[in-house]
Amino acid sequence: MVPVDWLQSNTETSFTEVGTYFVGQSDSFSVQIPVDERIEAASLEISQLIKNAEIYDGIENNSYQGHILISEGVISKISKTSIPYAEKIYDAKGKIVTPGFIAPDTQIGIIEIGALSVTRDDEASIYNIGFSIHDAFNPNSVLIPWNRANGITSAITLPRNTSSPIGGLGSFFLLDSNLDISSEADIVMIGRFGGSGSSSRAETLTLIDDMLSFVSSLDKKDISSDASIDEVIDDSSLASHMDFKPRDVKALYSLIHDNLPLIIKAHRASDIIKLIELKNTYDLNLIIMGAQEASLVTDEIVENNVPLIVNPINNIPNSFDELASNINMTSMLEKAGATLMFNVSRSHNYHLIRQGAGIAVANGMSYGGAIKALTSNVAKTFNLNNRGSIKVGNMADIVVWEDDPLEPSSMPEKVFINGLDTDLTTRSTRLRDRYIKDLEKPNTYRN
Repeated sequence: MVPVDWLQSNTETSFTEVGTYFVGQSDSFSVQIPVDERIEAASLEISQLIKNAEIYDGIENNSYQGHILISEGVISKISKTSIPYAEKIYDAKGKIVTPGFIAPDTQIGIIEIGALSVTRDDEASIYNIGFSIHDAFNPNSVLIPWNRANGITSAITLPRNTSSPIGGLGSFFLLDSNLDISSEADIVMIGRFGGSGSSSRAETLTLIDDMLSFVSSLDKKDISSDASIDEVIDDSSLASHMDFKPRDVKALYSLIHDNLPLIIKAHRASDIIKLIELKNTYDLNLIIMGAQEASLVTDEIVENNVPLIVNPINNIPNSFDELASNINMTSMLEKAGATLMFNVSRSHNYHLIRQGAGIAVANGMSYGGAIKALTSNVAKTFNLNNRGSIKVGNMADIVVWEDDPLEPSSMPEKVFINGLDTDLTTRSTRLRDRYIKDLEKPNTYRN
């Protein structure tokens, strides 16, 4: 049944068809409405509407007032004027609405307590380069509700660096706590270069170069079966020395031949230059994480289209690799045209990327650019083609904020993942609620 008030408020002076609609069980009336509006009203029985929203869509730098229609988990219509019909309507009342934030560098779902080995699934003892954490993901991790309740709707979860300077495959997951896990497996490889390694930079760079040179010489028939890969390994002194498994060779092959993104952690400006040279030699899809001295080599980063994952909270030197760290780095990089994404040091509190984004804005970065760094830049960099922005056809990962999302004390009022209104209950909220009701308090806590 189509609501009377919606029909009356959405009729126009030019009409194309007459329809008869029932009010209650017996009364009816006829009204002329445009064909497209009539079809929409008839077909969107499971639709949801977020109306009167201040939308930062992750595409444009500026916001706009509008209404977002969600149908079967997908954003089906965005209007700045008319209010579409939907069975479920949420009035945002002018509050800020953004795409769900995407964490680009986490251990969410594979680590519960870092100091407790039985809760860690981020390391491997057999596989190295080809080690994938995908099947270890725990949708019931206690970290998921906490981060979701802070506006993080999805995450790229990465293993720890393996014994190889490049190696270990990360995957994309929705943070919806659904046992039927929504994910994209093995979408990125992780690596390190510089101060985080135990060997010389020269040796590390040479090893990476040799590994990429080895795999660049292979073609499809060389990896057509495990038997053929074993032959390739036997013919390579490097592969034999490093004890490559077929899975390792396949992963390396994807870097060169399938454009698999490669995240390498590095801070020093000279290290960044070396990595860019490596990117150009092998046509790598390179992403640099950390990059605390990026402001010294901004031109090279932009000219070579290297996305960066940075932590704006860490804006003072913490090591000899970070002596050029400065609080204005994100604004300088944005103005130069660099693609930026944000991370933090701990997965338990990954929502602090909001605080990092706020620090970046307070020091010169544009507000819309900071929203992009939390959403669409991540989706674009990791080829998450239907997420990261509020546009027609994208999956409806949307957050309605009670106030400024870059203010740490502001929390989401609504979080939609794939169009579903998700539960914002966490251990923290349950503990809070336990002790605000007198009847549930132990005697010690009662007045």
